[in-house]
Amino acid sequence: NLLTIALLLPLVASAQERYMTRNGHISFHSATPMENIDADNRKVTSVWDATSGAIEFAVLIKAFEFEKALMQEHFNENYMESNTFPKASFKGTLKGVTAEQLKKAGTYEAQVEGELTIHGVAEPVQSKGTVTVAEGGKVTASSDFAIRPEDHGIKIPGMVRKNIAEEIQVKVRMDYQKM
Repeated sequence: NLLTIALLLPLVASAQERYMTRNGHISFHSATPMENIDADNRKVTSVWDATSGAIEFAVLIKAFEFEKALMQEHFNENYMESNTFPKASFKGTLKGVTAEQLKKAGTYEAQVEGELTIHGVAEPVQSKGTVTVAEGGKVTASSDFAIRPEDHGIKIPGMVRKNIAEEIQVKVRMDYQKM
């Protein structure tokens, strides 16, 4: 975790309106007629500079939790190769929300774009999202989007291809605290 924070420090050092979390939530859902696969990771580190829009995430792959231990084992060993590729990351910008808007309660439409690196392969990502400011100043950012495992070099053997969706639905939710 210290390494993750150290990697994110350049973003923090140049920022003015900074927000961060160490317990962000990313989940994914794969739906097929054969079976549904769901996983959650509540240990996502993220830093967001609301002044510039710069945003970064770091995700430990082994921190994804599945309902079935065997699914988690296959995910880490056979597909994600998490010993070789221990992290996923995102680096980009969040547009459409200003630092000034974060001073008052409301829900704001946002656009996120950048580069998502999974399994050592970086791919561009664009997604709509929302930033919600609650009474009292709590800031939550969320976005839903789909990814294709093959786009990130993740090989799925033919005999289980029907068990895993071609597009995996990803949900991101960050409860930020002002730094």
